[in-house]
Amino acid sequence: MPQRTLLVVLHGAVQSLDVTGPVEVFAGAERHTPGTYRITTASLDGAPVRTTSGLTLVPDVALDEAPAPHTLVVPGGRGTRHPDPRLTDWLRRHGPRADRLVSVCTGAALLAAAGLLDGRRATTHWAYSDRLARDHPAVEVDPDPIYVRDGNVATSAGVTAGIDLALALVEEDLGREAALTIARHLVVFLRRPGNQAQFSAQLAAQTARREPLREVQRYVTEHPSADLSVEALAARASLSPRHFARAFHAETGTTPGRYVDRVRLEHARRLLEDTGDSVEEISRASGYGTPEAMRRAFVRSLGASPAEYRRRFRPAPAPART
Repeated sequence: MPQRTLLVVLHGAVQSLDVTGPVEVFAGAERHTPGTYRITTASLDGAPVRTTSGLTLVPDVALDEAPAPHTLVVPGGRGTRHPDPRLTDWLRRHGPRADRLVSVCTGAALLAAAGLLDGRRATTHWAYSDRLARDHPAVEVDPDPIYVRDGNVATSAGVTAGIDLALALVEEDLGREAALTIARHLVVFLRRPGNQAQFSAQLAAQTARREPLREVQRYVTEHPSADLSVEALAARASLSPRHFARAFHAETGTTPGRYVDRVRLEHARRLLEDTGDSVEEISRASGYGTPEAMRRAFVRSLGASPAEYRRRFRPAPAPART
């Protein structure tokens, strides 16, 4: 396969892991299959940049001297809040020429400022998704997934999600085995599909202030196969169904039904990844009742059936020791 030029844009107050995470993945791919990637870092004037953590990164070249990229990677950081107009202009002129445009975390704001996300679906760090949507109404912002692909443009959520996206791109270029090898070397899991939520159900929902509602949250997590209807949960909280639904949403930021759906999906995913139980057994244990109900939930939320999810994201068994 032809060598792909990977150009990483460095800017002031960049988030260091947004840079080093994807670069480590692609560098691992180059070690795995020499001649695959040529990695170049560049800043506006070729000068070193200081990251948000205080580290200093020394670019290879100035942006105007950089080679034409196959894959252009734009990391995030505080520097994306008030970008240098020269950087936005460079992205506007050179971004459309890249075969793949990639942003990590709030790097999506730079792509959006350059008009490169107009009419596209995109994501960013959950804490900045509202701002991205407000500042760039032409962009369809989805705050939930860890990364989003829309044509040749790929945007990812905060920090470690850039590693997930980079692994997905390497899998696209070199195949699953190469991506798995790199993931093992970096001691990360090649198990997170892009449309997986940025948070688990427990993290996405706030913890309720009142003990009866906190007890309901614990009960749902520990008993996903139980009757988790609003009526049943309201009875556990000693509230009327209407009062319970309003109070749960007010204190957790999500509805009881949505919370239950997320918990059940996560429980089923873990069983598919970590056990050899059949889909029928997992559907019962996770509260879906039937394999078809679980299949519909997986396709709706993850874009894959349970069987396909298991095939793609269950780790291969470790080789037997002799």
